[in-house]
Amino acid sequence: MAKARHTRLDCSPGCAVEAAIGLIDGKWKSVILFHLMSGTLRFNEIHRQIANVTPRMLTNQLRELEADGLIDRKVYAQVPPKVEYSLSPLGCSMEPVLSALKLWGDANIGLYGKPRLAPGAELSSRGADAPGTAVP
Repeated sequence: MAKARHTRLDCSPGCAVEAAIGLIDGKWKSVILFHLMSGTLRFNEIHRQIANVTPRMLTNQLRELEADGLIDRKVYAQVPPKVEYSLSPLGCSMEPVLSALKLWGDANIGLYGKPRLAPGAELSSRGADAPGTAVP
């Protein structure tokens, strides 16, 4: 099933961010773009670098990235067929964004997957006999 595309990009504030995120909102799209920053790759090279993606999902994500103009797909007329993927000029313009996401992710990787404490959770985790806590 194809994802819904923006038909209006001149909407209320925040729409430009929504449109930009819409281009890379697939589970693997930003990861694919990040790996293509290092240069041209073939399908199996991308698949080896992203071990958890299924071939079908990778194919779908590559097709959407190509349709959105973020990557270029070059097919060589030979047997067996050879297909290479690389960043398009539009995709190259995403490099600062992807690099910033990587830096932020490196700095905050310890938070990934950990439960977040609700505001005031520190107080509720104290024992009932702790000073300044009320027993409900």
